[in-house]
Amino acid sequence: MSEQLIIQSRTEHLREARDFVAGLARDFGFDEEMVGMISLAVDEACTNVIKHAYQYASDKKIVIHVSQKNGAFEIQISDEGKSFDPAHIPSPNMKEYLSHFRRGGLGMHLMRSLMDNVEYKSNEKNNVVRMVKYLSDKKPA
Repeated sequence: MSEQLIIQSRTEHLREARDFVAGLARDFGFDEEMVGMISLAVDEACTNVIKHAYQYASDKKIVIHVSQKNGAFEIQISDEGKSFDPAHIPSPNMKEYLSHFRRGGLGMHLMRSLMDNVEYKSNEKNNVVRMVKYLSDKKPA
């Protein structure tokens, strides 16, 4: 099964993205805590697209594609904005981060922490963040 949602690159559409993914995650069999974690990862990914890929241009689109099979819940978020290399984003020093009351900059870290697998691919046409969460009894060893 797969479903898709297209939203405009505006923060007021983040709730629509979270609700779309949360409903599908709930139907897939995740508990409410996991649904919340998956929704937060999607929110962070879409926020990164709005901020960094589109640099707040509000007339662009974000495509959210969800597929499910063999215990894997896969979300692909694609955009046509500016690309970046997530390999150059170091894991934050949380102690230092919190001691300086910093805001923002944790998107990739959160996504990697909340999901079982996070990949980023970019080509001349678009950028795609692929995130996978497995049902606990279906996670590959």
